[in-house]
Amino acid sequence: MTDEMMSLQALLEKSSDADLLREMIGFAAHRLMELEVENLTGAAHGERSADRITNRNGYRDRDWETRAGTVELRIPKLRKGSYFPGFLEPRRLAEKALTAVIQEAYIQGVPTRSVDELVRAMGMTGISKSQVSRLCGEIDGKIAAFLDRPLEGEWPYVWLDATYVKARRDGHVVSVAVIVAVGVNGDGRREVLGLAIGTSEAETFWTDFLRKLARRGLRGVKLVVSDAHEGLKAAIAKVLNTSWQRCRVHFMRNVLAHAGRQGRRVVSAFIATAFAQGDAESPDPMATGRRPAAPEGQEARRVDG
Repeated sequence: MTDEMMSLQALLEKSSDADLLREMIGFAAHRLMELEVENLTGAAHGERSADRITNRNGYRDRDWETRAGTVELRIPKLRKGSYFPGFLEPRRLAEKALTAVIQEAYIQGVPTRSVDELVRAMGMTGISKSQVSRLCGEIDGKIAAFLDRPLEGEWPYVWLDATYVKARRDGHVVSVAVIVAVGVNGDGRREVLGLAIGTSEAETFWTDFLRKLARRGLRGVKLVVSDAHEGLKAAIAKVLNTSWQRCRVHFMRNVLAHAGRQGRRVVSAFIATAFAQGDAESPDPMATGRRPAAPEGQEARRVDG
């Protein structure tokens, strides 16, 4: 997958607790093991078949450490012979391949070609085209169920953001906008609320996306945080009718773009000091007269206004 596709993974991992990625990696790994063992035994799990070579003999547990967290695997055992999944071998890039397929499921559904490449990357053999197609459908189905699930309870804080990734459309690779909504509920739990794909960040696209979230049950929103995209701000006012705050990261990026190469460190230090207030009761660090240290060899200058 491209660097743009990997930016989607980073966005999801920063936006949520990575439970979905970890769950999907575990699901795909288990399904691939089941398909491989099905071919080794000559029959599906619990199937009566004259072609059966051997029987299953339970499972053994094994933890698989991934960048999305620990995945608990149940590796099938056989009565005759042994089975060990090739993707657990050292230096095999199976986790990267699995993550890439799951990301592709978000963007456009999983083509058979992608899972064929995944099977090879994981060192698995003997899995048929029909089994690969079945796995594609299962991955797509689980992603769709997650993205369309009802939203329960109140979500007082919502972050909206977008990234651009490469996707295949009608035989061509094009850049598409991936917009993501992340919410925090009253218990402080952070969760990806929704995701959508479009050709650009037009106001109509954001409006349709927010209306779908509302239909799925999004309520109790007190504050939305995003960049200053005019179409997005208009959609927030139209659909959610709530307070809006500019994203600190985007604000910093925009300010530093005007600071000049020599002044970025000083400006960055002043802004960081302004945001250093730990809670509402703490004194404003700028009001107390505290100043950031100037970079070595450079005197910090007063910034008015």
